[in-house]
Amino acid sequence: MALKPPRPSSVDELFERASQLAGQRFADLAACAELAIPADLRRDKGWVGMMLEHYLGATAGSKPTQDFPELGIELKTLPVDAAGKPLETTFVCVAPLLNIAGVNWQTSNVRNKLQCVLWLPIDGRREIPLADRVVGSAFIWQPTPQQQAILQRDWEEHMDRIALGQVEHITARQGEALQIRPKAADGSALTDAIGPDGSIIQVRPRGFYLKKNFTEQIIQQVFNAV
Repeated sequence: MALKPPRPSSVDELFERASQLAGQRFADLAACAELAIPADLRRDKGWVGMMLEHYLGATAGSKPTQDFPELGIELKTLPVDAAGKPLETTFVCVAPLLNIAGVNWQTSNVRNKLQCVLWLPIDGRREIPLADRVVGSAFIWQPTPQQQAILQRDWEEHMDRIALGQVEHITARQGEALQIRPKAADGSALTDAIGPDGSIIQVRPRGFYLKKNFTEQIIQQVFNAV
């Protein structure tokens, strides 16, 4: 991979870099970064994010911190269709399944990750070859008090179920904006969790995801879409 640019020293510098990516083809960005383009994203789901992180100077990756902690900003890519509608849910962070006594919304990783997000919409249409897809217009978003309240309520309800040993009964339909789903490459990856009787059980790791209807509202809020 080509030498990564230095980390941005300000929010303005970060946003300027992100804005310069608008309209750029994945093929051209990959070539400049000396990255090989995968045939598709089924086995390389994080490839686009990795490529864009290269240009923006992000280093956090999947660590439980913001991508730009010194700026207080998290980076999220958002695959959209031709009309600008999100095509998939957005991974936020891994859900804690053990040692959750005393955990609260104010100190949660979900709140930390979502308090200020640099969104990078990308062309997510599968009928378009990966090399020919482009980056959209970046924008910075902070949740409104109403959005913050919705996220907090969803998070607290999910965490209550986990604490009560009901993790296996949590479905993707639950939550208005925030859902919990299995987060693992395959079903063989297991982790410890609280069981129904308080004992430790083995389950697939879980992750917090933003639902598509919520990220669509964010796009409408920012771009004043109809």
